[in-house]
Amino acid sequence: MSNETEQTTAGDPGTAGGGGGADTENLKLSTQTTDNNGSGGVTGQQQQHYHQRQHHHHHLQQHHHHTIMSTSVEEEEIEEHEIVEESREETVQPKPAAGPQQQQRAPQAQTYKNVHEYSEEMLETEKAGLVERVYDLERQVLEHKDEIVCLKSTLADVLRRLATIDNSYENSHNSNSSNHNSSTMSARTGIMSSSAHADNGGMVAGQNSLSSKSFRFSRNTLTRLNSSVEEKRFGSRVPGSRVTSSPSRMTASTTTIGKTSTLAQKAIHYSNGSLHSDSMSSHSISPAPSPSPRQPAAAAGSATSAAHHALLAGASGMGKRWSSTGDFVSTTPGSPSGSSASSMSRFSAKSLLNLSGNSAAHRQGQSHPYVQRKNEDDEYVKLYISGRPIVIHLPEAQLPTYDLTKVQPAPNRRLRLDWAYGYRGKDCRSNLYQLPTGEMVYFVAAVVILYNMDEHTQRHYLGHTDDVKSLAVHPNKLLVATGQCGGHEGRESLPHILIWNSVSLATLNMIGCGEFTGAINCLSFSRADSGSILAAIDDSPDKIISIWDWQKKEGGKKITETKCSVDTVVAVEFHPLDKGQIITIGKNHIAFWSLDQHGMLYKRMGVFESFEKPKYVTAITFTQTGDVVTGDSSGNLAVWKRGTNVISRFLKKVHDGPVFTICGLRNGGFVTGGKDGLLLLFDDALHLKAEQIVEAHFGAVRVVAQGKGSQLLIGTTRNCILSGDFTLSLVPIVMGHTDILWSLSTHPQVAQFVTGGKDRLLQLWDSLSHSVVWSKDIGEPIYSVQISNAGDVIVVGGAAGRWSVFDIVTRELLATYTDGQEVIQCLQFSPDGNLLALGSKDNAIYVYQCTKVAHRFSKIGKCTGHSSFISHLDWSKDSQVLRSNSGDYEVLYWNPTLCRQITSQSMVKNLEWATQNCSVCFDTIGIWPENFDGTDINSVCRDNEEQFLVCADDFGKIRLFTFPASQPKSLSHSYRGHSSHVTAVRFMHDGLRLLSAGGLDTSVLQWRVV
Repeated sequence: MSNETEQTTAGDPGTAGGGGGADTENLKLSTQTTDNNGSGGVTGQQQQHYHQRQHHHHHLQQHHHHTIMSTSVEEEEIEEHEIVEESREETVQPKPAAGPQQQQRAPQAQTYKNVHEYSEEMLETEKAGLVERVYDLERQVLEHKDEIVCLKSTLADVLRRLATIDNSYENSHNSNSSNHNSSTMSARTGIMSSSAHADNGGMVAGQNSLSSKSFRFSRNTLTRLNSSVEEKRFGSRVPGSRVTSSPSRMTASTTTIGKTSTLAQKAIHYSNGSLHSDSMSSHSISPAPSPSPRQPAAAAGSATSAAHHALLAGASGMGKRWSSTGDFVSTTPGSPSGSSASSMSRFSAKSLLNLSGNSAAHRQGQSHPYVQRKNEDDEYVKLYISGRPIVIHLPEAQLPTYDLTKVQPAPNRRLRLDWAYGYRGKDCRSNLYQLPTGEMVYFVAAVVILYNMDEHTQRHYLGHTDDVKSLAVHPNKLLVATGQCGGHEGRESLPHILIWNSVSLATLNMIGCGEFTGAINCLSFSRADSGSILAAIDDSPDKIISIWDWQKKEGGKKITETKCSVDTVVAVEFHPLDKGQIITIGKNHIAFWSLDQHGMLYKRMGVFESFEKPKYVTAITFTQTGDVVTGDSSGNLAVWKRGTNVISRFLKKVHDGPVFTICGLRNGGFVTGGKDGLLLLFDDALHLKAEQIVEAHFGAVRVVAQGKGSQLLIGTTRNCILSGDFTLSLVPIVMGHTDILWSLSTHPQVAQFVTGGKDRLLQLWDSLSHSVVWSKDIGEPIYSVQISNAGDVIVVGGAAGRWSVFDIVTRELLATYTDGQEVIQCLQFSPDGNLLALGSKDNAIYVYQCTKVAHRFSKIGKCTGHSSFISHLDWSKDSQVLRSNSGDYEVLYWNPTLCRQITSQSMVKNLEWATQNCSVCFDTIGIWPENFDGTDINSVCRDNEEQFLVCADDFGKIRLFTFPASQPKSLSHSYRGHSSHVTAVRFMHDGLRLLSAGGLDTSVLQWRVV
């Protein structure tokens, strides 16, 4: 009986792994009981009391294990059974012979010593494995959270798509009913009603709570859904249309493009994103998902007559509703989504439907000081630009009816952003992410793009007024924060942060407007507390780091702010596991910040000790156990142990040059990318597993994001986005320019266009497949481009008077010419294709005769007479007269075959013009506001049907007028998207699409007339 008791108590400590004290007390009790009985037996009462204490202690041990280890009771019992069996084998003793009492105590004391040592050993073993098991449980919890987020995002995207289809069907049905039952004027009114209905639907769809909307789907709606899905799957791509920019890439022939035009038009239709209507009708309605949180201007006032409101309503046709119009205004910054009533008030607040210019009530009954016509019999008006009077003669047909007080209505059609070409990787970091919906999010200019690579579609968030500089995705993968730099006009253009929903594109909050003194360069949501706070670092001299409770209405609540560094700050990141822990990196520093419960920030600088201290710490990520991994400008990698500010591991010269990015992978390990163009794959133990090379013409690796499965998304320093992995080659999915974009020309016959800029890249694009056909570095900056009337060659104007001719199919240089020593500013072929005019910065126009050989030109002469550089050129429809504008706002006319100026206004004032490139003429009087400088308008263009006139300015805006805009301050629709001066606008040959080139923002935006 004594031996059985010793074996039982000796086995218990092994099961406890930390309860050695209690087991020792039980063992002493057992030994004392044995001594008292003399013979080794125990009384029934003592034995019962002993077993009760052991049973109680066993339950305490189970509870203790369940709390710390978070394991199941079944696992605990299995481990206890195994350990008890082992301890019994180790502690079993031969039955002692009958003898004195002291002979029995010796083996019992030895057993006690063995049990105590064994329990201590088991305790240390359990402690050693505890940390790893807790980390493993944390990782599993994070994985489950990611799965839930993915499911929520997918469901939200499905509901959004279904709502769009349902709204499209209802709006189309209502519009058809109105058109069938009313007269022409009633039909127009019906369209306005349908528009208001669509806006209401858009506001509902834009709510943050997706479950609050009830959806009603008929059999027809579901049938349309299925058919649209099938068409997307099998009819939305142009085969072979996506080509790389490698030298071996060949362009598609004109014949192929013609055969696939119908199929590609369907791709264009569906590529507008599911927030847009699926109807091709211009009266189709789509919700407005991206309202800007700006304050509305003052209402027009009661002085505006009812007749004038009726005129504006008739001219407008329908309310603004597309997600890509960009000039949405909210009643308050805190509630940008607004309501249907406030939506209508926004329209009237900005001269109705985003119409630019002063109110018509102010215009009526008075002439304008910048446009003068002294007498009604005068055949000319004086247009004042920058204080300089320009005499513009009126066409004879306009003499009897022309009235300066007459209001030119805005067009009854609008523009909708169809596609955004380009990416900002040259000078921005951490701006490429994959969302659970399958879209990747990035930005260029003032546009945040959500691109679905599988469906080849884009959606656009247009709440910003200037360059977007930073981007962060919330841990729930639904919300996005984007920061911008300061803009041109008003409080709305101050640096600020916008929080918005990536599914509905609804703005949730505007943070820090007026609080930041520089662009928002770095953003990060907290991760250990489900993203309740946001960290931001601006580009002020002190690089202020500020912490925000972004969920507070009316602009959020600033928790704290402090000076971060006098030098450049590259990134800010919240620790994924430790609440309140923030890391910043940059020039000469890595800092570990702690945010306490009182909102105070405490800073600890990273200590490099004996390791090489870099000039810049350039990249950061986290391991699954919470360690910090950084890369630096010397190509080294460093691991900082969790909770410390010292280096635990250091790898030298991993890259040849700076490490620009480190991407932690979902299943462990990470990928690094550097200036050397290498992508390196490491496991958690920092063992190199694989590598991949990015071709040099794409640029260095700027950012890496993990896509689906093993797919990687790579943003480069030459503004490209690549897709691939470590087993297959990398394929470009987004390409763009890398420096100021100066020139743009559209193909006269097919849906292609060509661009050129300071980066020396001449690029031919396809507007149906939204891809680069080919790209060529010509070795010098490009200031002007023009495609010939036959569409077979591209003429490129360069510096120092040089201009070149390239084959549009083979991109081969065919010929080079030189005229003067200055930049060739503009190029224009005559309508009959026989003449080519070149406007130079040396104030002269050079005229050439085209020959039967496409690249052979014969010089006719040189037109001189301007006192400033040539800015724009137009040909008359009969190719007999050339019109030119200059930098000092002159408008002159020329006989191109004689290269002589035409001074008789009677010969030119009634001419019809093949193009409308000149910004100073009778047909463009209305595009000049009173306070505009002459250099503020950079480009104008008219469609082939002569319905619309588009104007591009220095403030990143595109304005759509009714052609001709001959009345002073004609009403227009204004659109944002570019963040820099818009250098060129051109209609495509079909008149349904418009292209605009940004200058410093390097983007090309494709608009659709709707």
